Amino acid sequence: MIKTKKEIRLIKDSCKIVAEVLLHLRDYIKAGAVTKDIDRIAEDYILSNKGIPAFKGYQVQKIKFPASVCISINEEVVHGIPSDRILKDGDIVSVDVGVLKNGYYGDAAYTYEVGEINAKKKKLVSVTEKSLYLGIEKALDGNEVNDIGSTIQNYVESYGFGVVRVLCGHGIGKKLHEEPS
Repeated sequence: MIKTKKEIRLIKDSCKIVAEVLLHLRDYIKAGAVTKDIDRIAEDYILSNKGIPAFKGYQVQKIKFPASVCISINEEVVHGIPSDRILKDGDIVSVDVGVLKNGYYGDAAYTYEVGEINAKKKKLVSVTEKSLYLGIEKALDGNEVNDIGSTIQNYVESYGFGVVRVLCGHGIGKKLHEEPS
């Protein structure tokens, strides 16, 4: 779980592409966009930067993920598969991007607002973003993973939202999913 300076640099190289993809997609996440087209745009960007789309072909229990990114719309929690689905004004869209470069992974997601979203969705996006930063503040040497999780959970529950208990974050490195989780 402890990484060397070289490993951290290599992870950062992959994460840089992930961040750039998420920024690049801002221009394409809009009403009328087709999710499989967004996936292609993300894949092209990753490949043009000498990365490999980490999710494409990623296998869990004999099932291979068919796309380069995960695109989840509204009530879909995670791991949505890009398709012919068209984004609509008022959607919230989470795009999860994973990149493999030089043997190390980067992975992050971002939630986009398509046009004008209603007050409840705005509150959800705001509360979850704030909970992310509160969790990051707890990611300190000497703290436990539970310090991060309980901080996030307590914050979102104080606003009437909940956490998905069967899913959690994970570490990255030479594998896409590493400890801690």
